[in-house]
Amino acid sequence: MKNSAFLGAAVAMGPMLASGSVQAQDRNTKPNGATTMKQRKLGTMQVSEIGAGCMSISSNYGPPAPKEQGLKTIRTAFEHGVTFFDTAEVYGPYTNEELVGEALQSVRDQVKIATKFGFAIDGTIALNSRPEHIRKVVEESLKRLRTDRIDLYYQHRVDPSVPIEDVAGAVKELIRQGKVLHFGLSEPSVKTIRRAHAVQPVAAVQTEYSLWTRNVELNGVLATCKELDIGFVPWAPLGEGFLTGKIDTNTRFDPKTDFRSGFPRLSAEFLPRNMPIVEWLKAYAAKKGATPSQIALAWLLAKGPNIVPIPGTRNEAHLLENLGAQRVHLTAEDIQEIETSLSRFVVYGDRMGEEHMSQIDYTI
Repeated sequence: MKNSAFLGAAVAMGPMLASGSVQAQDRNTKPNGATTMKQRKLGTMQVSEIGAGCMSISSNYGPPAPKEQGLKTIRTAFEHGVTFFDTAEVYGPYTNEELVGEALQSVRDQVKIATKFGFAIDGTIALNSRPEHIRKVVEESLKRLRTDRIDLYYQHRVDPSVPIEDVAGAVKELIRQGKVLHFGLSEPSVKTIRRAHAVQPVAAVQTEYSLWTRNVELNGVLATCKELDIGFVPWAPLGEGFLTGKIDTNTRFDPKTDFRSGFPRLSAEFLPRNMPIVEWLKAYAAKKGATPSQIALAWLLAKGPNIVPIPGTRNEAHLLENLGAQRVHLTAEDIQEIETSLSRFVVYGDRMGEEHMSQIDYTI
């Protein structure tokens, strides 16, 4: 099965637990009335243990949400302890950075903002990480984000036409100038991580990682991040919505506004064959008094102290549900049960479409 993967492929490695469980979180209150959350480190940068992926508010997973809804969702996340917000210039394009900048302007010094460069944004999905391009687009992102510095600046996709040392060097200069504080990579290979890190320390690596996408456990990326003290940020920690239990065999994605319409594992052909995974997850979550989303996020939090998932949503109720994962207690035995049970299932289909997969910096 060329486009299939066994969920149990990495079980033999054993659960990489930070301390054996995810402890319940006591909610404290900041002076401004916002609540706090446990903190984790991405390199030397401190952030909330659950971040907020902002992309889906503006693009790629359907038409844009109304602006006021988007602003409220981001601000509600902050009020409930989220201090780490993820965006990119290509989301929209540009409109998501503008939304994040406006939503967080009044609390800018209390949050960390991550954004990304590396796409040409010319009507295609071509890549452009030339140093002169990075120097140009960082100024544009700063303006849209209404800030004088970017806390974490990721290369969105590794550009094979530009040596990663040149990319890291360009970001190193931006850090020297104070326009960027930390350097990140998205979907890199181990080789790329090591080469970049030798020029400018990498604070965080962002790659898709979830209960049904565990490539980074097999290709060395997760282990390399742990070795080099690099934070790891799973994007799509809820499997593009699949692991929420809210997608069923009748779900269809609009090819004009939703990238997921081209993701094989969510296609009409493979989605029904993948449903046993989420049916098991629903039953397990019910047994634990949680939701499927909360179990999926709690599992990620338990995989290592350097892991900070960034679930995305435009829905305030879903946001609060996701943040409830910080209060789910999973023991080492729970993690083993989850992984052993899921090892029975096969994931049918690639995680993204062929065009997007062609820009991934590794093959596993």
